[in-house]
Amino acid sequence: MNGKLYLCATPIGNLEDITLRTLRQLQSVDLIAAEDTRVSKKLLLHFGIQVPVTSYYEHNKREKGNYLLEKLKNGMQIAVITDAGMPGISDPGEDLVRLCAREQIPVEVLPGPCAFATALVGSGLPTGRFAFEGFLTVNKKNRMEHLNSLKTDTRTLIFYEAPHKLLTTLRDMYMVFGNRRLTLARELTKRFEEYRRTDLSDAITYYETNPPKGEFVLVLAGADPKEVHQLSIADLPSAEELIRKYAAEGMRAKELTKQVADTLHQPRREIYELYLRLKDELGEISRCTGDK
Repeated sequence: MNGKLYLCATPIGNLEDITLRTLRQLQSVDLIAAEDTRVSKKLLLHFGIQVPVTSYYEHNKREKGNYLLEKLKNGMQIAVITDAGMPGISDPGEDLVRLCAREQIPVEVLPGPCAFATALVGSGLPTGRFAFEGFLTVNKKNRMEHLNSLKTDTRTLIFYEAPHKLLTTLRDMYMVFGNRRLTLARELTKRFEEYRRTDLSDAITYYETNPPKGEFVLVLAGADPKEVHQLSIADLPSAEELIRKYAAEGMRAKELTKQVADTLHQPRREIYELYLRLKDELGEISRCTGDK
């Protein structure tokens, strides 16, 4: 009989944030797969958990993933933990879940602390729609392509960044997005927790003279929907051009008005009034007068 995989969220700073359910589960499994065994053993020692620990991280995920899968097939109960937060978010935990799903091995998620969710709700930026983008690549070309693909995304955007790469990332963001609102969250739930609610320009100026310390979560305002709309219609034909085109194709007035209004996101009444003004000028459009 197959065992079971448990994804256990661990504290992102304050040790009191670990759940009672997670503590109970970590004490009862046969093996704990940890991103960094040195970090995890300190946590386990603090809570008196004496369960065998094995490493499972980005650079051994293929070999160790197959090893853990075989253990699960043999009935072992295994917990996966990361250095901090929810395993499976920007770490190889997702690969192990995929392997388990393929082999129909049960997976149970024990929710708990998550850095990007914590930063988002404390950012002061819209939380209704957001996109978690994780870490940006160090490759300049790929990083800029990634950022440019998000230029018209109206959702709040969330990134992780290391202190030594922060300024480069902020400058690249400013180049692509302009001066948007930004919240930088660091040392979350720890003694020196900080939320810097600012904009990209001021953030760059600040960190040019104040070296960044700690891991950062960047919460960036999404694109202005009005500006995105203007960009989307900038290359479209004018309402008059579309009316002439559809009328020449024999489209009737009601359908023509709806099509032009939907394409340009303009009120149908305005399009119909423009159509009426053009109707007398164009013999081609005279065919449409019977259907209003």
